Amino acid sequence: MSTPSRLADDLGGALGALVGGTLGYYTFGLLVRQGFYAMMIPGALLGLGCSLAARDASKARGVACAVAALALGIFAEWRFFPFNADASLGYFLAHLGDLRGLTMLMIAAGAGFAYWLGRDGGRGRFGPGG
Repeated sequence: MSTPSRLADDLGGALGALVGGTLGYYTFGLLVRQGFYAMMIPGALLGLGCSLAARDASKARGVACAVAALALGIFAEWRFFPFNADASLGYFLAHLGDLRGLTMLMIAAGAGFAYWLGRDGGRGRFGPGG
């Protein structure tokens, strides 16, 4: 793949990840308001958006999606479930180890889904000719 084509593919994947992550964040918020806890959704939709918007597979893109999904999962957890002692992001980040094990597991699983989905392009897992 030529450099301009690879750049266009990566930019398309990044845009898809942005759209998918945004959709995942708001879907998570909607589900929280309905009484459900679906922390894997933001990361999984971020990876899915990247995969659908990119043409070719890229493990590096999958890693970038996993890192972004980890950050998005932490951000979403903080926005919807801040600590009672201090609702600031700095306090939340300093006390990540105080989160429940299930919460950390679900954030990590969302990042895992983001990697798994984000590493494949549209011609990979979700399209013909992969």
